[in-house]
Amino acid sequence: MIRIIGYLFLPLMALASPTLASFTPQQAAVPGGLLLIDLPDQTQPPEVYFQKRRVMTIKQPGKWQAVVGLPLTLKPGTHHLTNAKGEQQIAFNIEKMEYESQYITLKNKRHVNPNTLDMDRIGKESAQIKAALRAWRDSEPTLPELALPVQGRLSSPFGLQRYFNQQPRKPHSGTDIAAAEGTPIRSPADGIVTRHGEYFFNGNTVFVDHGQGLITMYCHMNEITVQEGEKVTQGDQLGTVGTTGRSTGPHLHWGVSLNDARINPALLSPALQRLQ
Repeated sequence: MIRIIGYLFLPLMALASPTLASFTPQQAAVPGGLLLIDLPDQTQPPEVYFQKRRVMTIKQPGKWQAVVGLPLTLKPGTHHLTNAKGEQQIAFNIEKMEYESQYITLKNKRHVNPNTLDMDRIGKESAQIKAALRAWRDSEPTLPELALPVQGRLSSPFGLQRYFNQQPRKPHSGTDIAAAEGTPIRSPADGIVTRHGEYFFNGNTVFVDHGQGLITMYCHMNEITVQEGEKVTQGDQLGTVGTTGRSTGPHLHWGVSLNDARINPALLSPALQRLQ
């Protein structure tokens, strides 16, 4: 059994490949983070899982690696990758992470305490959102570097413990970038638009599938300019910045999901790191 124990948050040297070019991300062995885990020697693409979700695998010179997204709800301690049969194979350790708190005052009280009709709508939308974020599409065994989807300033970082009108709610599962209404939002990497719609909390939203369980989402948009099923390349416009849904001003909520775990977008985006 391979064991990976300890806290990691460091840039790694990129590994060159004559045929495949994978971006090498930062690692963070904390809730909301990401780990690269070497897999046993094999010639075929491995199939590994974490918490019953299939995990991205990338080809590196002489080896395969698992790219594991770590949910914000993950408890510190030892966890395992498993095979398709659910058998534990590789152990790794997760450290505790204390994210800062953020207090937001909303004028629309229903965005804090929805009524019965709102809850019916939220329930239906939640199922759609979960389906979009849990999607798996086979693709080349590479990991893309994510460009910045919008030009603006970082207004709310990832992971904040949020309080709306003094009431605790779920942690911030993405990064907010403030920009003027109408500012173009562009795809940070090649992918396929799998879903878009108007949601109670998220407002106008687009989901882009980049393959192998890597999904990005764009919320509070003013205008959506793509269609479901449309292929996009890095830099293609998805829509424009707005303030729809639960929002206090024009901004983009940018979410990144890996094996159905919402992770810090900055780990896959040096451009976002420079914005911080």
